[in-house]
Amino acid sequence: MYNFINCIIKNSSTCTKYLRPGFSDSTTTTTNNNNYNDFSFNNGVSDAVGFQPHLLAQEPFPTWLTEFTGLTAWPGMDPPYIPLDFIDMNAVPKDIPPHQQGVCPQDRSSCSFDCYKCVSFDDAYTCPKMSQTFDDGPSPATPKLLENLNHKTTFFTLGINVVRFPEIYKMIQARGHLLASHTWSHPFLPSLTNEQLVAQFEWSIWAMNATGHHLPKWYRPPYGGIDNRVRAITRQFGMQAVLWDYDSFDWKLESNPKERTEQDIINDVKRWKSRSNPPKGLILEHDGAIKTVNAAIEVNKVIGDDQLTVSQCVDSIDYIKVYEAEDYF
Repeated sequence: MYNFINCIIKNSSTCTKYLRPGFSDSTTTTTNNNNYNDFSFNNGVSDAVGFQPHLLAQEPFPTWLTEFTGLTAWPGMDPPYIPLDFIDMNAVPKDIPPHQQGVCPQDRSSCSFDCYKCVSFDDAYTCPKMSQTFDDGPSPATPKLLENLNHKTTFFTLGINVVRFPEIYKMIQARGHLLASHTWSHPFLPSLTNEQLVAQFEWSIWAMNATGHHLPKWYRPPYGGIDNRVRAITRQFGMQAVLWDYDSFDWKLESNPKERTEQDIINDVKRWKSRSNPPKGLILEHDGAIKTVNAAIEVNKVIGDDQLTVSQCVDSIDYIKVYEAEDYF
């Protein structure tokens, strides 16, 4: 059983601090302007669709997280590593070195999805019904998408956006959609050190916990960047990766000059839909910008409302834990 699940069952003091739900009865400083603009990825600009780098966090930084980390503000793009007792770095493979995006190792034993489309036994990568999934939110464009969905879907959220748009996150949650992690700030995970990997997930989890009072079960690696070193760390959080069958490449709607049109995406979806009866598979889309949301609404019209969340696709749980008010301590 994963270390994180054991931590919950044993309810150790370290786990208790880590799991403490973020009800905002007592909070500290919400932002640290100097830290928040200390970006280290791509000169401070994320590749996430629609990312706006200079917005500040709106979700208050909870006292329980200050007590655990010693910090008083949500971090910038490069979150600090906070050691966790249940993460065993000795259990992480030492024979899988970090690699940059587009630089693939010759040895395929690392089971790299971005390089070789390799999936592991616990990756969710397909669905018995054709279903949309959305990355890079929450964003100001997300509410329009929500107003046009008559079925439940899965949102893979960036922690840095969760704390910047907490009310939109709560809007997704209130409508019964599945919320999952897309890391804290959208890096290419195989390029990171083990400590940086832990930081990307712990801060994403803390953002979701402070805002939505739940612990995510599912995550999607940005760019599909995942190998067995990444999996060895995320499994210790009790989390599982979600990949995809079909990539809409809707982010190209935002390129200048435009590399893709909305009609290109619709044509692809119609082709994918015709491949099986009933239509199957997970579609990768984004809710980070209004152009991708507009395309998603049209895709929804093509597929219809008979769609599933990722957890329904694999007949599993939505979250590792959901906190109720009486759980607060």
